Amino acid sequence: MLRRTKIVATLGPATDSPEALSAIIKAGVDVARLNFSHGSAAEHLKRAQQVRESARAQGRYTAILADLQGPKLRIARFQDNKVTLRSGQTFVLDAAMDKAAGDSSRVGIDYEQLIQDVAPGDILVLDDGRIEMQVTAVDDCSITSTVLIGGPLSNNKGLNKRGGGLSAEALTEKDKQDIRTAAQLDADYVAVSFVRTAEDLHTARALLREAGSEAGLVAKIERAELAHNDAALDDVIQASDAVMVARGDLAVEIGDAELVGVQKHIIARARALNKVVITATQMMESMIENPMPTRAEVSDVANAVMDYTDAVMLSAETAVGDYPREAVEAMVRICLGAEKHPSMAQSKHRLNETMSRVDEAIALSAMYAANHLDGISALVCMTETGATPLLMSRIKSSLPIFAFSRHPSTQHRVSLYRGVQTVPFDTTEIPNHETNARAVARLVELGIVQEGDRVIITKGDYADAQGGTNSMKIVQVGQEIR
Repeated sequence: MLRRTKIVATLGPATDSPEALSAIIKAGVDVARLNFSHGSAAEHLKRAQQVRESARAQGRYTAILADLQGPKLRIARFQDNKVTLRSGQTFVLDAAMDKAAGDSSRVGIDYEQLIQDVAPGDILVLDDGRIEMQVTAVDDCSITSTVLIGGPLSNNKGLNKRGGGLSAEALTEKDKQDIRTAAQLDADYVAVSFVRTAEDLHTARALLREAGSEAGLVAKIERAELAHNDAALDDVIQASDAVMVARGDLAVEIGDAELVGVQKHIIARARALNKVVITATQMMESMIENPMPTRAEVSDVANAVMDYTDAVMLSAETAVGDYPREAVEAMVRICLGAEKHPSMAQSKHRLNETMSRVDEAIALSAMYAANHLDGISALVCMTETGATPLLMSRIKSSLPIFAFSRHPSTQHRVSLYRGVQTVPFDTTEIPNHETNARAVARLVELGIVQEGDRVIITKGDYADAQGGTNSMKIVQVGQEIR
């Protein structure tokens, strides 16, 4: 059974050896994530090269996702590196104090604009939600708060405002430099952190194109403003090529209780708007130190799969964990198990809507035929850009979609699409009347189909034209195919 849900794995010290990297790619990694919050440009370039070499050696297409840091808001540092806050005590965030002189009563902040963004009554959340404080007073250079939930607090921990509303720009100067690095390493996708509006993505895309990159853009959804505003969310989704449900900072801003419902909503909206969606953060966190996931983590991953996310993502589990290969293998097992459920082949996507694009009509018609005609074993999509297999992958199905393409960039791009596998295939070198037969013969060679199976083929009249898919044909293996 071919796995349909894709796996994104974050690279780091735990996967830097050639053996460890090769092991996680072999285990099933479809997309390698480079986290630009850590490491130098030289390290990212080296890791990207190693991914390409390892995947090529295994005959696989593993995409590269460059994840920009964004405006990570942090407190400064403590004299003794760490303090413990007590519930009920007063604690001050002071923009005027020495950035290394924090103590148990006050600490500096790196993002001084925070003073203009908060008011008495606001809730500030530190260290991924472990510390909560309520603002009691604000002056020209400091924010005074009462600690609601205390605990240990160390240097440079993250800072958020419950409910959102921070004015930090999505793209920092560091991000703009990192976009050039992403172009240099030939990233297939670039993720933009803390997206506020569609304009953030338009700016990022312009910078990417200026740097000579055609990478797809991933909008990380982690601000309360998008979670609670459907129009703004849809605008961001439509301006992107994919979205990521970035559950860490998103949960801090909206609260844990709302997270599951918001996650399901984002996945549904992305799919309705024909965009790819990744579900990320703490999916198998216990596997940083343990060789097996908890039952709760199994359920978490399985539920995302059954909501029809395109991909699930591993972060620290593979970047710094003790069991990177085992984490990928466990995720593969869970995805395959969830995909067996009968609901995974039942789709109502756009049943009651009209469409204006011919390629979308062909893509959806092919998928509905595949799901309802006996004997279909696979779909073949001749594609230049990957647009048609993307549209196909929005339809729930248990059947594999094969993107036959001559472009390595397309082959890497479709690695993120749910249910889509890629096959190198240059239609420009084959007489048009032989294309279908050669494609089916390739599936036979790969052991995907056998005599008597039916295959659906979609393509355009012109083999090398983009956006030209306008025909669908159903053929049977073993019979004459034209």
